[in-house]
Amino acid sequence: MMDKEIKREIMLDHYSNPNNKSTIEDPSYKSIHNASDSCIDDITVFMKVENDKIVDTKFDGVGCTICTASTDIMCDLVTGKSLSEAKNIINEYYNMIDEKPFDEDALDEANAFDTLYQQANRIKCGTIGIHAIEDLIKEYEK
Repeated sequence: MMDKEIKREIMLDHYSNPNNKSTIEDPSYKSIHNASDSCIDDITVFMKVENDKIVDTKFDGVGCTICTASTDIMCDLVTGKSLSEAKNIINEYYNMIDEKPFDEDALDEANAFDTLYQQANRIKCGTIGIHAIEDLIKEYEK
């Protein structure tokens, strides 16, 4: 389990300086828009897959700290992975959010959200981008 201060630093860093925030105009990317009906979270996630491997994942829009940081971290985690590996990472994240046993090693910085389940009203913030990434994976699997 991560120290509370380290978690805060990870979240603030990914919120203030997201690695993967960018609008993509390239038609070789698929995109999915996802927004919350109860807060400011309104993002679009872009993904490019070649030969069953995620070669790039980006997002753009407006989101709270938890939304932006969790989406940015998940973009880092799934890029370079096969669709199957990415689905496993996402499943581990959901297990963590649902208070089920999960593989901490698979989640790296996403472990910063390991107590998100304690704030039920913030779970949507911490999963809105992940749902979009998951939906894009399903689109590529069709």
